[in-house]
Amino acid sequence: MDLGLRGKKAIVTGATKGIGRAIVELLAQEGADIGLCARTEEEVAAAVREISGRGVHVVGEAVNVRDGEAYKAWLERTVAALGGCDIFIPNVSAGGGMDSEKNWVKAFEVDVLHTVRGCETLMPHLEKGGAGSIVIIASTNAVETFGGPMAYNAMKAALITYSKQLSQFVGKKGVRVNAVSPGPIYFEGGAWEMIKGTMPKMYEWAMKQFPGGKMGAPEEVARVVAFIASPAGSLVTGANVVADNGFTKRVQF
Repeated sequence: MDLGLRGKKAIVTGATKGIGRAIVELLAQEGADIGLCARTEEEVAAAVREISGRGVHVVGEAVNVRDGEAYKAWLERTVAALGGCDIFIPNVSAGGGMDSEKNWVKAFEVDVLHTVRGCETLMPHLEKGGAGSIVIIASTNAVETFGGPMAYNAMKAALITYSKQLSQFVGKKGVRVNAVSPGPIYFEGGAWEMIKGTMPKMYEWAMKQFPGGKMGAPEEVARVVAFIASPAGSLVTGANVVADNGFTKRVQF
């Protein structure tokens, strides 16, 4: 299937490792030009160099998305460098934790505000082509009780609601908005690698929740995101697509 991504301009945050890196790798493979950011200059430079090898235009900078003005300025610079924006994938997350109120502030600023600021800043550019697409990376932690009352879970739930409401608001302008909620995803340097080493009982419990006995990989999530973001997924908007290999047990009608 041709996803119709060749020549599209995609901006992805948090794209030097894990799910974000897999997403930009796949989008570039499909012919999309890429704008990316992360917190570390060395990692950004390496990602830009390596992905550029696929023959597409790639730009990137180290950005702290909690700094609203710096983040919005980066978005505008990236649009100018790419010559537009067709796809926006806000992927940066503060992660989990229950140790203090600081987690709630950080999760709100990183997960929620960075997504909202990105959507608002890029919306005029997404509207121009008449077929813009936003894919917000949420989590199955938002749809079932998991791991305690963490800010991460609540903020991901807020993003799912935001994506649905935004899809109705901007649909008339030709912009689709969806969320993708991955379940546990294993990759080197990721949270589940850490859990496997430090909390083996939790890791073993999680593995038993997969009907097929297999945890997901970043590349598998990327394939779901790429389809939904692409013109091939033109009928999908306002959806929260769960990509968890059967980890969650809810029934959704």
